[in-house]
Amino acid sequence: MNLLTIGHRGVMGVEPENTLRSFVAAQQAGLDAIELDLHLSKDGALVVMHDAEVDRTTDGTGPIAEKTLAELRTLDAGRGERVPVFEEVLDAVRTPLQAEIKDVAAARALAEVMLRRDLVSRVEVSSFHDEAITEIARLVPGVRTALIAGRYGTDVVERAVEARAATVCLEIRRLTLEVVERARKADLRIIGWVVNTQEQLRLVRALELDGATTDYPQIKRTGRFTA
Repeated sequence: MNLLTIGHRGVMGVEPENTLRSFVAAQQAGLDAIELDLHLSKDGALVVMHDAEVDRTTDGTGPIAEKTLAELRTLDAGRGERVPVFEEVLDAVRTPLQAEIKDVAAARALAEVMLRRDLVSRVEVSSFHDEAITEIARLVPGVRTALIAGRYGTDVVERAVEARAATVCLEIRRLTLEVVERARKADLRIIGWVVNTQEQLRLVRALELDGATTDYPQIKRTGRFTA
């Protein structure tokens, strides 16, 4: 089985998450795709960062939405890296991207970039929020979308179908055979996250998932040999 390996915020287990350094390392490791997170700055830039606040991953404090891009650029995102915008990631790596959006406003900003740069074949859009997926699908014909869930039951399949997502990205520790079987019946692709251990990788293989999102590049190498 050909297992898709997705670098979580680049390779955040070894490099500062959601930085160009981390994305380049993921590409060099040969990961099949790179996952990243998008928020809007005060002046509407698509900023690559997971949290709504800058506190955890930079030397600054406060909400991203209250800072201009110029202000965000002054922050250290780890090892001297600067906070990137989405367009910089597109230029820095060739690897396919999975862009996670947090709300409808980010969906609209991302749609504009995707249409302008013809990114339908290169960028899959994911979200925990059904309405964000629905909005990006409305704005970008043919876009591939994925519904993410951390706490879920079999209802996640119905949610994905209703939002017209082709993929569900599910927290591996909560994944059951029942959910997998229902997702398969709905013709959904299934990605497990976050897969960082051999035990988790064996579970991915046992459940015959389509892919695994990981913090560590070695999952790409060991995944080929795990029964």
